[in-house]
Amino acid sequence: MKPINSFDVIVVGAGAAGVGVGMALKSGGVESMILLERGAVGESFRRWPEDMRFITPSFTSNAVGLVDLNAVHPSTSPAFSLEEEHPRGRQYAQYLDAVVRYADLPVRTGVDVQSVSYKDNGFVLETNGGAYNARFVVWAAGEFQYPHKCGFTGAEHCIHNSEVDSWRSWKGESIAVIGGYESGIDAAWHLSRAGKSVVVIDPAGPWEKSDETDPSLVLSPYTIARLRQMEAEHHEGRVRFIAEKVERVDAQNGQYIIRTETHDIPTDSRPVLATGFQGSLTLIRDLLEWDATVDFPVLTQAADESTRTPGLFVCSPMVRHQTANGVAILCFIYKFRMRFALIAAEIASRMQLDISPLSEYDDANMVLRDLAACCGSGCSC
Repeated sequence: MKPINSFDVIVVGAGAAGVGVGMALKSGGVESMILLERGAVGESFRRWPEDMRFITPSFTSNAVGLVDLNAVHPSTSPAFSLEEEHPRGRQYAQYLDAVVRYADLPVRTGVDVQSVSYKDNGFVLETNGGAYNARFVVWAAGEFQYPHKCGFTGAEHCIHNSEVDSWRSWKGESIAVIGGYESGIDAAWHLSRAGKSVVVIDPAGPWEKSDETDPSLVLSPYTIARLRQMEAEHHEGRVRFIAEKVERVDAQNGQYIIRTETHDIPTDSRPVLATGFQGSLTLIRDLLEWDATVDFPVLTQAADESTRTPGLFVCSPMVRHQTANGVAILCFIYKFRMRFALIAAEIASRMQLDISPLSEYDDANMVLRDLAACCGSGCSC
């Protein structure tokens, strides 16, 4: 029988959330801690299509109190280390790996967490490498490795965008992209650059101008700029946009027929699903309370702790909070990083550790306590 590994804190995941909250925990004085990662550090970013880039810009602005939007710690900057404003996935994984090595974070790779249970005021994590015990667990596993592939008949004929290595090597001349938000427009952009005929299908028509100001709900300026450059191709018929729901996909004689309410769209290659991700929270679903209306976990607003299982914290793009001003959606790095110090402070306080070093996050404006102030501010122009 393999020995049980016991720690005060286990962080599941070594991506942006895991490395970021691990840095905060270290600043809070937590020594008995481990980060468990199924793949390599930044594994989800390593799996991005080769052509995909960050939509949020990186800039070395830390010295004037504006931390790089893609940084996971106040004293780091992907722009500085990578010399890229919109880094690719593999580049960002290199940044995360550099942070881990610089801070000497305790990361164990190749550890697949298969189940999490809570008993006797502690947690047992069953993995492919034996059992781990912890007083606290921070769930920081990402979502990119859990694609959402269902939703209509014939979805099995499609390929999810997360399963594409590179758009430049795409075979076929006509492609349908199902989903018109960031990943869908990204796919359409690269495919059209390669001279392909592309149709983008989404019932919400997110490519239309919106008065919404929350970037979690509308396309980013980076993507809108790409849309503008595709307008000429739209008029030429090479790129089309259809604001309808896909009802089914049929495969016939080497072709694919994408059927909407009013269109039958033939293509000579598999349709691309840019339909988002299910997320990794399904593995700990029973340890969380769920909001029945939006199917997101109910967490404490103070530190993103499970309201059902004490000591279980969630730090990921799946975190949302109902507030007086609507829903606060913490799905970008520059959003969910604002909770790193709060999670670390809560855990360190219960361990009776000195949390004063965590003030560096306040000094860098990397702490969001008032969730009602998140994501709801309007813009005059």
